[in-house]
Amino acid sequence: MAHGVRRADFASRLKLRLRTLRANLERRDAMIDAVREANATLDPQKVAAWLVRQAEDWIPAPCWAVIAHDVNGQVAVVADEGLSPSLGPALWTAANWVFRHGSEFCAADLSKDSRANYAATGTVIAFPLVCRNKTVGVLVGLDPEPSSSAPALGPSVVLTLRSLLEPAAIALDNALILQRAEALSVTDDLTRLYNSRYLNLVLRREAKRASRSGRPLSVLFIDMDGFKSVNDKHGHLAGSKALVEAAAIIRGSARETDVVARFGGDEFSVILPDTGREGAVAVAERVRDRIRTFEFLASDALTVRLTASIGVATLPDVAGSAEELLRAADTAMYRVKDAGKNGIHIAQEDDVSSKE
Repeated sequence: MAHGVRRADFASRLKLRLRTLRANLERRDAMIDAVREANATLDPQKVAAWLVRQAEDWIPAPCWAVIAHDVNGQVAVVADEGLSPSLGPALWTAANWVFRHGSEFCAADLSKDSRANYAATGTVIAFPLVCRNKTVGVLVGLDPEPSSSAPALGPSVVLTLRSLLEPAAIALDNALILQRAEALSVTDDLTRLYNSRYLNLVLRREAKRASRSGRPLSVLFIDMDGFKSVNDKHGHLAGSKALVEAAAIIRGSARETDVVARFGGDEFSVILPDTGREGAVAVAERVRDRIRTFEFLASDALTVRLTASIGVATLPDVAGSAEELLRAADTAMYRVKDAGKNGIHIAQEDDVSSKE
């Protein structure tokens, strides 16, 4: 490019490429390819990543992203290429508009577009991913630089593109449904923590990994002291809410890499990979102190104080298997109960067999 010659803006580049785009979209085997590639995996991230790559091939843009609802029902970026924090306002402006209206969104300069928020800038072109007459996701193309006019494809190209996006939308929706179902199968309905079934699966896996690598593995077993009194005094709905609050405290006291589960009733467990005795005790102290100082059911105009008894066990210090490790932590927790509750006990070697 000669010095001083300005590069064509996104809308102009798209206009120059429109004939090639139309030919690519109207290929006899384009639909067959779209169906085959979109359904090659049941992983929603991989489906979305394929769609991003396909969009880049169709319409070269500095950034492409796929937005959809994650396993928690939150709108999130499933896959992207070229996305930077500065493009966030433009991305969410387009995605939210498409989700609300279920149709394409094109803008030449978001900083001058009444549909955009104050921080959004640049050129955008976005398409709904429609499955079963519902917008299940959004494909967004972005250029941080404004264009002289809005990107335009023409009615016939838009119709063809919609038909090619439909298999991807169906594949993405099916993959997300499967992912949500899998998440529910390992999740406690009340607290949204993992359930005991998943805890045992992960514990066995981590115990094998720790044995191979020689790295430590620790487990906390947590019991809420006197929790029965909450149900007796305030009812089971209040008790359930207090359990949800306790779960949030425990989850917030652990690391992202730790696995926090509701073992059952008012008992919880935390798997701490690559964590020795000292690190595990530090987490246990954090859990104990935060529970002890928290005002449960404050939003219901109640002031309920609870404490926790916590057992700590570490592999290979006191156990050689997942089952022994969990049993040792459970037994250590009961040592706290016997000693007056509201405390921490570190499992000893005899805790492995004393509760059999």
